[in-house]
Parts: sequence; C-alpha cells; structure tokens
Amino acid sequence: MNAGRALEGAGCVTWWGFGPARDLRNTGPGRQGEVGNILLVGGGDPRHVLKTVAGLKVTDRLHVWIIENSMEVVARQLMLLYLALIPQESMGLHEKTEVFLEVFGNSEIRNHTEETVKQAASQLRLSVTNCLETPAHPCLDTTLLRYKERDELARIFKTWTQPLSSSGAVSITRAWDSRLRRHLGTRYDSRRGCFDWDLAMKLHQKGCGVINKQQYFQWRERGLAFEMREGVYQKTNPTLLSTRVFSHRGEKVAVMGYWGDIVSSPYLSFGIESDNKTLFQTQNGQHVKTAQDFSFTNIEALFQSLVCRKQHSASSQPDTEKTTESEPSQTEAHHKSVTVNDLIHLDGVSVTFLPLDSLSKLPEKQKYSQLFNSIYFGASLVHKLDPALKRTAAPGAVLIVELAKYLLDLTKEQEAGFAEKVVDMAREVGFEPWREENSDDCHAVFTLPREETRSRPAAT
Repeated sequence: MNAGRALEGAGCVTWWGFGPARDLRNTGPGRQGEVGNILLVGGGDPRHVLKTVAGLKVTDRLHVWIIENSMEVVARQLMLLYLALIPQESMGLHEKTEVFLEVFGNSEIRNHTEETVKQAASQLRLSVTNCLETPAHPCLDTTLLRYKERDELARIFKTWTQPLSSSGAVSITRAWDSRLRRHLGTRYDSRRGCFDWDLAMKLHQKGCGVINKQQYFQWRERGLAFEMREGVYQKTNPTLLSTRVFSHRGEKVAVMGYWGDIVSSPYLSFGIESDNKTLFQTQNGQHVKTAQDFSFTNIEALFQSLVCRKQHSASSQPDTEKTTESEPSQTEAHHKSVTVNDLIHLDGVSVTFLPLDSLSKLPEKQKYSQLFNSIYFGASLVHKLDPALKRTAAPGAVLIVELAKYLLDLTKEQEAGFAEKVVDMAREVGFEPWREENSDDCHAVFTLPREETRSRPAAT
C-alpha cells in the first residue's frame, strides 16, 4: 500500500486521537506542583483534558492551552466540552454519557441527540460572538482567537443548527462510502476480509482485544461505533463533516465530506484501557466486555469526577440522581435551557483555545516564557515541533508525543521510523527521552533537564 492510501485511511482531519487518554500532569517523572499549565497541540479531542482534570487534587489548579489545525476541530472540541459540562439537573449522567459517545464516534445519531447538538451549537455560537473579551465559561475560552477565526466558528455552529438541505452539507452515509471506496480500491468488494485483517492481525495484536468484531465491522462499514439503545440512528452527525480542498483542472475546489479516520476507530480514545479491572474479565479466552462498554464506563467515571470538582467548588453534596429512560420529555425540557454560563464550572480549571498559527509565535511572547509544565503533540502535528518551543517550557517540563502505533496502514518499519524521528526532533528542542519500566508504547515521553532552562520565573 502506498503512502497516499495510508494517509487516506487515517484521514486529514483528526476527529479523535490515535491513542488512549492520559493524565498529562502525572505523565513523566515526579508530579507537578499545585499550579499546572499544559500546551496541547493537535489532540483532536478532549480526552486528555478530561483525564487530567479527573486526576487533580482538591488544591490543584490547571490551565490547558489548545492549538489545532482547523476550526472544524476546534468547533467539535468546544461541542464535546459543552456536552461534558452539562449539569446533572439538566441531563442525567447516564444519558449524558450516551449522547457524548454518539456525537464523539457515530456518523449517524438519534433524533434526540440531534436536538441536543442543535441546542449546544446555538449556545456556543452566542458565546463565540458575544463574549469577545471575557469568556462566558473558563473551559470554553475562545477570546484569544482572531476575529476571522471566531467568525468561522460562528458559521460552523450555525450550520449545525440548520437542516442538512439548507446548510449545503452532504449525506454522511455517501461520504463514508466514498472514503471506503477510495481507500480500499479494488479490495472494496472484499472489504469485510480487510476489516477482519485490520482487527485480528493489527488491533488485537497491538493489545486491543476488547474491540469487538461485530462493533468494529459496523463502524468500518457505516461509521457507527456506539449503539447503546434500540433507537434509530439515521440523523447525520454534523460535527464529523468538514471541507477539504482539492485541485481540479488547475483550480482549488472545497468539497464537504467526511475526511477523518476510517481505519483505526474512535474506540482508541476511551475504549481500550480502564482503571476498572473488572472490565477485563474473560470467558473461554474472550473478553466479556467490549470497547463500547469500556468507553461508556470510562466516560461516565470522568463525568462524575467533573461533578465532584464542581461540588467542591460549590461546597455542596453531590447530586447522584440520574435521569431514567422513562423521563425523556422532562430531560429534553431541561437541557434545552442550558446556556454556556449554566454549565458546570470546574474549580480552578481553565481551557483556552489559541489561534491556528500561534505555535511558532508563542516563543516570541513574554507571557508564555517558561510557562508550560507539560507540552503534548498529537501524531498529526508533531512536524510542528520546533527548537524555539523550548523557550516556552518551564524548568523540568515534560514533552509527550503521540506515536504511530495505531495508524494501522503504516508498516512496522514506518512506525519505527516515526518513533525514531520523534526522538530526533525532541532532542533538537532540548528534551531527552524518559524511560520507565511500565511506560506505554503509544506515547513517547521526554524531559527537559533543569540546567537547560533559564532561571527566570515563568510568566503567569
């Protein structure tokens, strides 16, 4: 398979990461102090943000700065954070987990979820356009984006509130099938054999045995990763549509479609690891629980940690009441009125989105000098790692880079070459590899020797 086909499988838009969620403050040697600043470049989804917040102590403070390579990815991250922060009195924990996973990993969603997305998009649009200097919510801070970027965000959110026919969007079913045909070529008619090979000989061999064959095949065939109810999944998930520019007869043409991953799966972010060891139970050599079960349990636990963080701030008792399936009309009535300001406010946690081209400019600004305790690069943007970035790293900072382990269309040689290139790039910046017996092979972790950093204190 040539490089073009390999790129076609992973896609050119990172809707989800190619590795599991990590607590970025506790990855690497030692533990950071009570105040932490994290630069997250090309994460693709909020998995690391949620996992890191869940690992905070009561007195810890966290500020995450996010850079992505497209406004569609920024818009989707804002949507997923909005859903994660809906208070329990507006949407029960169980239902919120279902809705989040549908939006996160399904090409098609239920009617109820579509209405939730429209409501959230409407509120996010208001937040982006009305809150220019002060963010409406500290975890949805877009005030540092350029005006044209905020205009683009508002346009994207507006399309998510409109019917597909009026927004000009294409059918995601046809878009998905088009991607499959382009990626598989002559193997399209025997695609189930290709799916089986990728699952059994790649994902399972890489330690993802919890990914169920039936669920993986359904996702590969039509983009439906999480089917948790008997409801009908037939509404296009607008958060997974974006434009891609092609050259046609010497002219550039923007084409709306699905341009994300069609090979590795959204199960990687939350569905292959868990602190809940009961999920790993096997019977006759087969996993009893699937990646969908892992994802649901992990997300629900992360959402519960958000509630606890909020409850500490409010000095009140946690509300454990869950919305049941017998109360859909009541739930719908509640979450329709959720404004951005009504969302859960996490004590001491902020998330700020930076302009798309800001990475090269951060080292030139005094406010970012020696600021970041942790710097994370997703596999899709690791080529942006530049030696000048060392000026933004705090003494003893940790660099975490997502590797190509789960880019399934790469050969073993290409995967190893990617890891070697990452080491070379990190050393050019001034970081040295950090190794631990139990370290994973999904991420490369590097540390910045304290003598390599300047002695002046970090800007706040």
